[in-house]
Amino acid sequence: MNAAVTPLRIALPSGASVAAVLRTPEQAAAAYVFAHGAGAGMNHAFMADLASALGERGIATLRFQFPYMEQGSKRPDDPATAQAAIRAAVAEAAARLPGVPLFAGGKSFGGRMTSQAQATAPLEGVRGLAFVGFPLHPAGKPAVDRAAHLAKVQVPMLFLQGTRDTLADLELIRATTAKLGPLATLHVVEGADHSFHVLARSGRNDAQVLEELAATMAAWFKPATSAQP
Repeated sequence: MNAAVTPLRIALPSGASVAAVLRTPEQAAAAYVFAHGAGAGMNHAFMADLASALGERGIATLRFQFPYMEQGSKRPDDPATAQAAIRAAVAEAAARLPGVPLFAGGKSFGGRMTSQAQATAPLEGVRGLAFVGFPLHPAGKPAVDRAAHLAKVQVPMLFLQGTRDTLADLELIRATTAKLGPLATLHVVEGADHSFHVLARSGRNDAQVLEELAATMAAWFKPATSAQP
């Protein structure tokens, strides 16, 4: 499916701006504001490839840089700064794609910051959140404290989690999503780690995993668009 790729600058409340990329397929069925993880920006191959795979399935994406990544820093922004960038990106997507059902979320840190923003004050127009590897706890320190705010999120949530993810113990993420009830959907990716890398002995490769992620996300976005006004 052909897609238009548009580089953007998104203005922030601070007066600064960050780079962004809008990828828009013809007749987009939904749009996903896709925030990056803590260690790599919006142009990381995983981000770009997943955006492309979603585009093939009729899902527009808006990827953007958090301010710290824009500045070349390795230290992630504080939650207030990150959440302000997310709100600005959501507003940009809504303005550029009027009438297209809107979703938000992201990879790891980006997804967690999006859920915190939604829990604090709903992101205008956002129908659901999709987390590509929710970082439930630091590596080697299983806990559920980072999930406490999710109880305040009142839109559907999709959790895509690998069975080898060291930042989300599988039993803890199962318990977390079960506690959230019908608003939460958990999709487990067999053999994948936090980066959605699979070992050769698994019998499949990273490209196949990425296709699984894109297909799962697109299928989840599209029923949600028809189920809500």
